[in-house]
Amino acid sequence: MGTITAVVNLTLDGVMQAPGRADEDTRNGFTGGGWAHPYADPVQGRVMGEHMAAQAARESALLFGRRTYQDFHGYWPNQTDNPFTEVLDKSEKLVASRTLTDPLPWQNSTLLSGDAVTALREVFAERPGLSLVVLGSGELLRSLMRAGMIDEYLLSIHPLTVGPGTRLFEGVNVGALRLVQSVTTTTGVLIATYRPAGEESL
Repeated sequence: MGTITAVVNLTLDGVMQAPGRADEDTRNGFTGGGWAHPYADPVQGRVMGEHMAAQAARESALLFGRRTYQDFHGYWPNQTDNPFTEVLDKSEKLVASRTLTDPLPWQNSTLLSGDAVTALREVFAERPGLSLVVLGSGELLRSLMRAGMIDEYLLSIHPLTVGPGTRLFEGVNVGALRLVQSVTTTTGVLIATYRPAGEESL
């Protein structure tokens, strides 16, 4: 079966909501958006670049929930001074949504309609060697976690707390995880890779 890696920015108190910009996600009155930006450094860029390069060597695709897909599409194609725009444009993108309809606006995007867990199991049945990377997409991730479908967590844990906000593991218990790699950036961000305890390497 294929694999799914969750790539998530987190605060020390577990919040994943709106790391990039103040207006990224203001649901439930969240006003702390943009908290990850001050901690960006070359180490984090290198680690993420290496991860994306490793994915490119496999049969791989990005997996998004609706909100994150629309947010990324509204931002990244308009950025021209970084290497990520081209990577995101060229990458195959699977989008889990009950409300979006074809055709999707971003190149190389495929809609997975209906129940995300069912749709992904069908994808893996057709493409058993596929490696998926989920960027953000909290609601989608929690559905996949409940189904036991996340094989790896690549968490960038930032040294701050923000109080109220959407948390990665909110209402979900994934059990024991095994730390397989960790890197600390110059700004104190811990980039930690976890896999379910007892599972072999991907």
